[in-house]
Order: sequence, then structure tokens, then C-alpha cells
Amino acid sequence: MKNKLKAWLPKPETVQRNRWLRWMGPVLNHPRLWHFSRKGIALGLALGIFFGLLIPVAQIPFAATAAVVLRANVPMAVASTLVTNPITFGPVYYGAYRLGRAILGEPPLSGPAISAATGATPTPTEKAPGGAERLRGWLAQLTTVGKPLMVGLAIVATVSGLAMYALVSILWTLKTRWTRRKRLQTRPAKTPRET
Repeated sequence: MKNKLKAWLPKPETVQRNRWLRWMGPVLNHPRLWHFSRKGIALGLALGIFFGLLIPVAQIPFAATAAVVLRANVPMAVASTLVTNPITFGPVYYGAYRLGRAILGEPPLSGPAISAATGATPTPTEKAPGGAERLRGWLAQLTTVGKPLMVGLAIVATVSGLAMYALVSILWTLKTRWTRRKRLQTRPAKTPRET
């Protein structure tokens, strides 16, 4: 299982050649960043999921930097940022927005607010907005959608990261105990010495 996982994850050279991570240079050579240990794997997965959910762009550099600082497994941190992808992006962000709106106690958006928040295009009879009007529209989007979305994303990212850390730690411990018990059962029984 460990070898299959290592084959699937990016190699140290691949991560070191990445244009977003190249600036870290020799720091990425630390052996603990590539070692498969319970703490390193659990923390790497938790960091990747946290940044993958929290930040819409450049998740990989943030997750890799945090993994280097906290000495977590870098390949796991990089790979687990893919929790948000073109398929999961919409549902995750919509759910986070709804959660943030519920926590902040904000009412549902009305028709004009939805148009402002989505940046609806003007009808052919309306005049296209200018630069100042577009800026006001973007600020309206931030005030109507941005605050609940950021609150929701912060909660979802934190809970998901902590849950992943706990789940991996528990599963790793159970697997280690099971392997040890199996090894002890297959060991030949000691015979008592004859006197």
C-alpha cells in the first residue's frame, strides 16, 4: 500500500521544479518533508484540504509552504489540495456560502441583490456599466456574497482539516496495532526450557 501511494504522489524533483515552489530551493530537500510517518501524512493531508477549501487560487504554494514550515509531508499537502476541482468547486462554495449566511443570520438574497451579486449582464436596451459602476458592483458582490462565503469557507476548511488529521491518525494507529497483533500471532510459540 505504501509503495502504491508513493508511486501516485509527486516526486521531490517534480515539486522542486514547480514554478510556484522553486523559490523554496534547498528547503525542500529536508528528508522529513518526504518521509511517510503518521504525523507527517496526517498533517500534510490536513493542510492540503484546509488550503484547498479555503483559498480559491494558488492553493498548492500555500499548502506546500505550510507543510515546509510545520515539517509535514509535502506531497500529501500538494495532492490533497485537489479536493476542490472543477467538479467539486461549485457545490463546496455554494454550501459554504449557505453555511456562512446561516451563521451570520443573513436573510436570503432578493432578486435585485442576486443580479448585483452574480453580475448579471444588462439587457440590450440598458447601457453597459462603466468602470466606476463595475467597481461598485464588485464591492456589492463582496458585501452580499463575500462575507458569508468567507465565514463558511473558514469553518468548512478548519473542520475538514481537523477531521482529516484525526481520521488519518486514528486509522494509522489502528493499522499499526492490527499489523503488530497479526505479527505476534504468526510468531512461533516459545517452548519452555527443560531442566
